[in-house]
Amino acid sequence: MSSPAYTSTTRPLDALAASIVVVLCLSWGFNQVVTKLAIHDIPPLTQAAVRSIVAALLISAWCRLRGIALLKQDGTLWFGLLAGILFAVEFILIFQGLLYTTASRATLFIYLAPFFVVFGARIVLPADRFSISQWLGLGLSFIGMVVAFGVPAPATDPKQLTGDIMMVGAALFWAATTLTIKASPLTRASAEKVMLCQLVVSAPVMAAAALLAGEHITHMPSTLALGALAYQTVWVVSVTFVIWFALIAQYSASRLSAFTFLTPLFGVAAGHLVLGDPLTPAFAAAVALVAIGLLLVNRS
Repeated sequence: MSSPAYTSTTRPLDALAASIVVVLCLSWGFNQVVTKLAIHDIPPLTQAAVRSIVAALLISAWCRLRGIALLKQDGTLWFGLLAGILFAVEFILIFQGLLYTTASRATLFIYLAPFFVVFGARIVLPADRFSISQWLGLGLSFIGMVVAFGVPAPATDPKQLTGDIMMVGAALFWAATTLTIKASPLTRASAEKVMLCQLVVSAPVMAAAALLAGEHITHMPSTLALGALAYQTVWVVSVTFVIWFALIAQYSASRLSAFTFLTPLFGVAAGHLVLGDPLTPAFAAAVALVAIGLLLVNRS
């Protein structure tokens, strides 16, 4: 039980790792806003396809510059393909599901993912099990989300129910991607290679989905839209996602997943700062609940 694999699986987040994850969640929260800024000029699935293609080229160039081996046989091929398919399906479900359900309902259903990670970890990562207090912390963080976005009313429109189910499916695929990486040889590969596997597989899948959905760009995108797409491509996908997968290899996947509850709260704050969306008094309570929950989750 003192092997390196066991240690990395259950290792709690130290102060540096926790600080890095907060920055990642802040970046992803702003990503929700910049996606909206670009969506009128560049349709969502097209955005996803373009950023996957360009990010794959950027990460490949980085690996070549740094001498990071990408083609050596290390047992990661099939797991990389699986992770790429899961990654692509997750984002297709998110983008298509948003056509049928509201953003607030989508947020709550997507962030069932940390629960799925913890449940799945009991099967594929038995050393990474949560105690009762950690489950309580996870629950408090989710309650914070409910306070921030409201309790979703029962779906009355079949289309809305379809969208809700697609968001739950996206959460499952998100969790499955995390667990596939953590419980396979991918956890021993470089984070750049792990990300590149997903981009190479997801890019053509996203492009095909955009074609099937009938998406097309009708005019030259504005400077704002192109800047928003550049932020997603260069910073979010090429940098923050790579850092995230490096953290998954080193720390507890369950504890890391719990931190993602910060992302939609940062998204609300970013919407207030950038788009002028109102902040409600409940938002402060939501932040407090998520913070207390994360403290419980990450107790030694």
